[in-house]
Parts: sequence; structure tokens; C-alpha cells
Amino acid sequence: MKKINKQAGFTLIELIMVIVILGVLSAFALPRFADLGQNARAATVEGAVASVKSAANIAHAQWLAEGDAASLEVTLEGVDIAMVNGYPSKDSIDEAAGIIADDYDITVGTTNDVTIDAKGATTAATCRVTYTEAAAVNSSPTFAVDTGGC
Repeated sequence: MKKINKQAGFTLIELIMVIVILGVLSAFALPRFADLGQNARAATVEGAVASVKSAANIAHAQWLAEGDAASLEVTLEGVDIAMVNGYPSKDSIDEAAGIIADDYDITVGTTNDVTIDAKGATTAATCRVTYTEAAAVNSSPTFAVDTGGC
């Protein structure tokens, strides 16, 4: 009878090669996934500015539809939104946009602006949306976005 020699496992060289290949792959892949928080905070700020812009335009459209240029507030979905020059005021834009303090740091300025900062940003001053009220009836509010320090 002839005896057949069957290999029952992997050799030490094969195991070492698999470990080396996995090490090389992880060295290239790990930096790509290491800091996803920065990208998430930047996306949060981008989402906030889109929400603020939409809310400002919807409130303005409601203000125009009501036809009362002297009106100082409009009602959107049962919520009274204070208006300045036909657009939401700095005090009510966060409410109009559905932005809450649980998700963002909201600071109403002493002039005519409000800043909405992403929570957990490396540098809050460079990870924010700034909404500035419309200066006159025939002008629009301004929006400034900075995601450099998220």
C-alpha cells in the first residue's frame, strides 16, 4: 500500500506572508478612515446653511403671499417667525430652519447676525454658518459658511 502524505494546515511561511499583507493593507487604509469626524462636522455645517437658506426663502415667500409689507411676523407650520425687511430675523432664523441647540451652538450677535457652530469643532470660529439679516426691504439676507476648522 502506498501512503499518501496530506498537508493538514498552513506552513509558517504562509501565515507570515498573510500577516505581512494584512499589515501593508491596514497601513494604507487606516489613515483614510482615522478622522471622519472632521468630514461629518463639515457636512453638518453645509446642511445647516442649506436649511437656513431654504427657511429664509420660504418665510419670505409667505411674507410676500400675505401681501402685508408692514407685517413683522409670519406663521410657518404653526410657529410664529419674526421678520425683518421681509426675511426672518436673527432671533428666529434657527426656529424657522428647525435648527436646535442640541445639535448646534447658536449665538445671536449684538448687531444683525447669528452664528450657528457645529458642536465639537476643532476651531468653532472656522466651522460655522453666519446669517445676517436683510438690510433693507429690497435686499436679501447674507449667508457665510466656513468649514476650515471643523
